[in-house]
Amino acid sequence: FQNRSFQAEDINKKNDQMLALLAIASTFCPLRLDESVNQQVKEKYSDKLNRLQHGDMTVYDDLFFSGCPKFLSPIVSENSSSLFGSSGPRGLQLQVFKSEVDQQRLIPTLRSYLKLYTTIPISKLAKFLDMDENQVRCCLMAFKHKKEVAKGDGGEQTTLDIDFYVDKNMIHISDTKVARHYGDYYVQQIIKLRESNRQILSRVMAAAPPQ
Repeated sequence: FQNRSFQAEDINKKNDQMLALLAIASTFCPLRLDESVNQQVKEKYSDKLNRLQHGDMTVYDDLFFSGCPKFLSPIVSENSSSLFGSSGPRGLQLQVFKSEVDQQRLIPTLRSYLKLYTTIPISKLAKFLDMDENQVRCCLMAFKHKKEVAKGDGGEQTTLDIDFYVDKNMIHISDTKVARHYGDYYVQQIIKLRESNRQILSRVMAAAPPQ
């Protein structure tokens, strides 16, 4: 009983860690999530998700420490604080993470404005963001760059749900909603059902008395 209780507690802890990291990831890359998973994230971190949307850096720190694994130093030293600072290896990883967050912190706000328009002048977007036009151009480039991810075949694919390009001083935006693959979902469920049936039958056969 104690072993099962420990396992359940460990599973719940891992689940909370994954939800914390998923909350961060969905802020920068809002993709369609499974409804049950999305509901869990909202129930547990609804207030923090709103603060993430407004760029609250303290929330990033909190969620990162809640979801990150334990970091170990690859260097054996009597005085590890001299290598990593007072917070140790975890603090160093947090600095790297916050550096990446700082590069992307305006992307959710930028995306929210782009989704409202099909075309918008850079000057108008600059006023919304309270930035000069050159800074907006840099943000748009960062938006494009950060949303390109590597594929297994060596190419790249985008994680954007919108696409845009800049023609002189005008931004042209198009929606790129990806069609849901219902067939793949049902195939996965059929495979799970077959596996469950196979496990049930094997247990029944094992428990049956010998003839």
